[in-house]
Amino acid sequence: MPTFAIIGSQWGDEGKGKIVDLISREADVVARYQGGNNAGHTVVVNGEQYILHLVPSGVLHANCQCLIGNGLVVDPQVLEEEIQALEGRGFEVRSRLLISEGAHMVLPYHRLLDAAQEKLRGKGKIGTTGRGIGCAYGDKVTRVGLRLGDLRCEKVVREKIKRLASFYEPMFENVYHEKIPSAGKVANDLLELAPKLVPMLIDNVTWLNEQLDAGRKILIEGAQGIHLDIDHGTYPFVTSSNPSPGGISTGLGLSPRRIDRIAGVAKAYTTRVGEGPLPTEFDEEFGNRIRKEGAEYGATTGRPRRCGWFDAPVVRRSTLLGGFDEIMLTKLDVLDGLESVRIATHYRIGGRDVPVFPMGVTMETEIEVVYEDLPGWRTPLGQCKAYEDLPENARRYIERIEQLLGIPITVVSVSADRGGAILRRSGFFA
Repeated sequence: MPTFAIIGSQWGDEGKGKIVDLISREADVVARYQGGNNAGHTVVVNGEQYILHLVPSGVLHANCQCLIGNGLVVDPQVLEEEIQALEGRGFEVRSRLLISEGAHMVLPYHRLLDAAQEKLRGKGKIGTTGRGIGCAYGDKVTRVGLRLGDLRCEKVVREKIKRLASFYEPMFENVYHEKIPSAGKVANDLLELAPKLVPMLIDNVTWLNEQLDAGRKILIEGAQGIHLDIDHGTYPFVTSSNPSPGGISTGLGLSPRRIDRIAGVAKAYTTRVGEGPLPTEFDEEFGNRIRKEGAEYGATTGRPRRCGWFDAPVVRRSTLLGGFDEIMLTKLDVLDGLESVRIATHYRIGGRDVPVFPMGVTMETEIEVVYEDLPGWRTPLGQCKAYEDLPENARRYIERIEQLLGIPITVVSVSADRGGAILRRSGFFA
């Protein structure tokens, strides 16, 4: 099984970074296929925290090559700063990191436009990270964006930036009433970074397929979660790319036939950052308690995450879209101190039982959430090393989720550190 994909099954922030880091010890390549530096993957190793935004989470393992696929939008300055930060902590990055020449660049215009649009929306804001990600994808779709491969040629960079600036200048002046940096400055800043980034550029389609043909093990990393997918998420409160497995083929140039196994990552409860539906959301007091216990603050923005009970209809929809072979459950230990725990088994909408989170749900949709209560375990899980070490009530909780989803839970995370994961299968690429 040479390819294994890790997908978020909720609204992102499920702990994919930890899972990718865990599996990376068996992988030859870790390839990321979508998103930008609006995502933050947190990995804790021996008490030290690493927050990754663009560099794939496999970078913390010396055996791994890392690939940034063409499906990402990359802020060149942010990427260079991230590389330097990792090098400053003792990791060799440049010899192991490859970047698709087809990945589009996030430019200053995109960051400024992102902030201006959110300001103009007022109460109807989407809750973007302000990193310019959606605006960069917008330029990609309208065929005016710059790709990293353009950095090979100064003339191309200057001409494309000049054309783009002529488009943005009147918009900012007449609509948003803000000034933008000159085309010359934007081009100069990019060209200053070019000698550092160009040596890492490749044709990722050819390279990745060559790795598979050579029998190398490829771990595929997504950002965000399926319910933030631009096509399948809670639109418009979504990201600007496809975290669902369909994004793998377009974001890496990999045929669907070459994806062997797909795992969904789910938190033992539910969170989301920003606006949009969250049917199982806690009340303010209990939400604050779980947020504190789980350190539920965005790795990229620091914004507090909204928290709720585990929502089976949400993960069922993700399972339909993702074709998951298994679920990897994170942050079970956050629920350690509770006398009882709840699982949302299904909804009632308009007098009907609804087992799968439906498309078209909005903040105004009247949803009655049907819960099942289970006894808590009231025992710290952090020292548990094997599934049998878990308290009976913790195992009951896990096994009830398995029953409701109809697929096995193969990894259970019981602490933030790399070692705090209980494996219920031997070998990820077996």
